[in-house]
Amino acid sequence: MFFTHLEDFITNLYSKLQIHEPYQLDMFTIAKKLNIDIVYRKTSFRLGNDIVLIKSTKQKEWQNFGHELEHSLQHVGQQLNMHYLFRDLQEYQARRFAYHFCVPTFMLQQYNDLTVCDVMNLFNVEYGFALKRLEMYERKLLDEGSTICQSVY
Repeated sequence: MFFTHLEDFITNLYSKLQIHEPYQLDMFTIAKKLNIDIVYRKTSFRLGNDIVLIKSTKQKEWQNFGHELEHSLQHVGQQLNMHYLFRDLQEYQARRFAYHFCVPTFMLQQYNDLTVCDVMNLFNVEYGFALKRLEMYERKLLDEGSTICQSVY
């Protein structure tokens, strides 16, 4: 399987953190290893070395952590001062990052015939999140399969 730049980045990040299995995916452990503090407030955002989350379900907090972590690792500046198109780009990147961070491709590869419920339970994410991530993964597999078939001819 060919990995995208994002998938490579996440695989390398987890490797450096010595995280290889879904049961190791814990935002408090990851935050500690990255020297990031998790704080709870009425809105989610990133501020310096803090990731601020809204108190919610463990699944929602994990998904929001993934989103805010992208801002912490890859983005600089205050979004309030940015042109809306640049802010929209950063939000798109953070949403995409969260899907791949919370349900990493290299971990999905370890399993066959996963259902949405399997993804929910293995990766501690909500149904809609698991469904979207599984669709992304299956589309990737289909795209790679069609590329291989095209290259044969």
